[in-house]
Amino acid sequence: MFGIFYFCTMIAYNPKDWFTFIFRFHKSDTVRQLFPMIVAIAIYSLLVSYLEIHIIHISKESQLKNLSLIYSMLGFVISLLLVFRTNTAYDRWWEGRRLWGQLINCSRNLSVKLNQLLPNDTIHKTALKSLIPYFAVSLKAHLRNEKTIPELDENAQTKDRFDFHSSIQHLPNQVAKEIFEEIDLLYKEGTITDIQLLLINNDYQQFIEICGACERIKNTPIPYSYSAFLKKFIFFYIMLMPFAYVASLGYTIIPVTVFTFYILTSIELIAEEIENPFGSDANDLPLDELCKNINRTCSEIFS
Repeated sequence: MFGIFYFCTMIAYNPKDWFTFIFRFHKSDTVRQLFPMIVAIAIYSLLVSYLEIHIIHISKESQLKNLSLIYSMLGFVISLLLVFRTNTAYDRWWEGRRLWGQLINCSRNLSVKLNQLLPNDTIHKTALKSLIPYFAVSLKAHLRNEKTIPELDENAQTKDRFDFHSSIQHLPNQVAKEIFEEIDLLYKEGTITDIQLLLINNDYQQFIEICGACERIKNTPIPYSYSAFLKKFIFFYIMLMPFAYVASLGYTIIPVTVFTFYILTSIELIAEEIENPFGSDANDLPLDELCKNINRTCSEIFS
């Protein structure tokens, strides 16, 4: 029996179970979003077909049949554009996953080093135990523009420390600042040496770099002109399709047009969804689970 495969998204599935994919409709399926447009395209194709067949009395010898030759070339062009669009969106999704995987590793490395270097039951160690996983929570909230920041535990001291964070404009910077303040105090008190400070400095710096890279993905959408051009191209390609093929296909052009519209538009919708992987859509990164994983592993290390 094949196990459930988690591919870094919020959907659990088995990639080898073909029939489940074919006959099951998930809430992320584009057919749900496109259903009103699919009905509209079907009605439009029906009207065009009826007009050309019964009103204009188009025949197979009509010059309109030559439009199908042009459509063969346009189909090749639009396929290249959609391939580029999909690859660009997936690259952004995969880079976001790599960055959060790097954040998990940095959080673990920093926790392991600080747990070994610091004596037990110290105020600084307790603070760092909460601050390191809290950075991931703050980064998730920052990327999703969430105002309410969840607490990681029920510790009263921790809650008092983070009460003012809801008013901070850039919470990840504030949490990183507090982590460095704790480490700097440890150095000034002589708890850690110069060499030990250099040992943990690289892991700490990765936090800020990961935050900046995630912000770059979030705040840099695909250029407007390219996105607008692709949508217009798909629209006119579908709208003119009945005129190009009704002479040779007749009323069969209706399902052909609807199916072509569904395929082309679905690719664009999927690309739009995954190009910002930090949201809460079905195909976005499971940031909630990743934050819980960081909190769980860091707590185990410090314990």
